[in-house]
Amino acid sequence: MKILVCISNVPDTTSKINFTEGDTKFDTNGVQFVINPNDEFGLTRAMWFKEKQGAAVHVATVGGAQTEPTIRKALAIGADEAIRINAEPTDGFYVARQLAEVIKNGGYDLIIAGRESIDYNGGMVPGILATLLDMNFVNTCISLEVDGNSATAIREIDGGKETISTSLPLVIGGQKGLVAESDLRIPNMRGIMMARKKALNVVEPIEAPQPTQDQKFEKPAAKGPVKLVDAGNVGELVNLLHTEAKVI
Repeated sequence: MKILVCISNVPDTTSKINFTEGDTKFDTNGVQFVINPNDEFGLTRAMWFKEKQGAAVHVATVGGAQTEPTIRKALAIGADEAIRINAEPTDGFYVARQLAEVIKNGGYDLIIAGRESIDYNGGMVPGILATLLDMNFVNTCISLEVDGNSATAIREIDGGKETISTSLPLVIGGQKGLVAESDLRIPNMRGIMMARKKALNVVEPIEAPQPTQDQKFEKPAAKGPVKLVDAGNVGELVNLLHTEAKVI
């Protein structure tokens, strides 16, 4: 089985987010970038298939040279080969078109992408990929087993879970639950050294439309001051909840 894990290079959740050029551009100064958490769950599951079933695991990202430390981390975790598509990931459809071209040329059986990235939260790429490639698709996937060309997936649905049987080739949109958080891997020194010898192939993008463009970003409003109410003054608390917080 040949697996491709799609990796997004996203800001660490502890980073302070700011915008420049009239709130039209993301300010990367001082921001630490990491593997998108949903993608990291998928990468860890791919490593399980590698170790238990002998799968080959490749990773791919769409981005400039600044994304290479993130993709190198995926190699250090255990991926066999990496592909960087040399383009800015400005639009979900555009990103999916670039990845689809790599997949068509790579002969992959299983495509593991995150359900969404934590920067733009578009949630588009896995579904568009499946459509472009005419592959089966399972989103919000929290469990995946593969036996030959058959696959069994469990996906999260509103209020419960759904078990699905399907077949390869397959695209999944993975998320937390695909593996236990305790199974996520931190690269060790041996993995880091081995990653330096693994292939990181840079390919140029194909011509593709970018149907959407970012116009402006806006951060949430700052939290207002806190009012403390004496524990015995229930009347004042109810009045504040009604007149100021407007929750009752």
